[in-house]
Amino acid sequence: MTHEEAQKIRASNPAVSAWTVLAGQVVVGLLVAAVAWVVTGQPRMGWSAAYGALAVVIPAALFARGLSRQKAVADGNAALLGFFVWELVKIALTVAMLFAAPRLVSDLSWLALLAGFVVTMKVYWVAMWLRLAPAKSLKNI
Repeated sequence: MTHEEAQKIRASNPAVSAWTVLAGQVVVGLLVAAVAWVVTGQPRMGWSAAYGALAVVIPAALFARGLSRQKAVADGNAALLGFFVWELVKIALTVAMLFAAPRLVSDLSWLALLAGFVVTMKVYWVAMWLRLAPAKSLKNI
């Protein structure tokens, strides 16, 4: 592939900012928590769903912040190592938040927490789908 062809592909498929995806996760997390609260009529369901969403959003924000500081790294191996380190930090923080949930959320509903967690996590897929939906085939290049 030539340099011009690579530039054309990049121009036709712009990257989605991690912060945009994170903002979408915050909005979806708030919606899931509100729906859980309204549908069940129980505030504990809303708080449980909100905590599940936070278990996705807070580690993802830390990950995005860590990666945004990696942009200045010139060495590819160092950048890859940084990615894996921040991903490990994200996973560890997510697991720690899930273990802490029973102590932090009174009268926790694990089902609502799981719903908030899963729906908020799926924003990654929706963002990718929305980005790829209008993209043209590489055959047209």
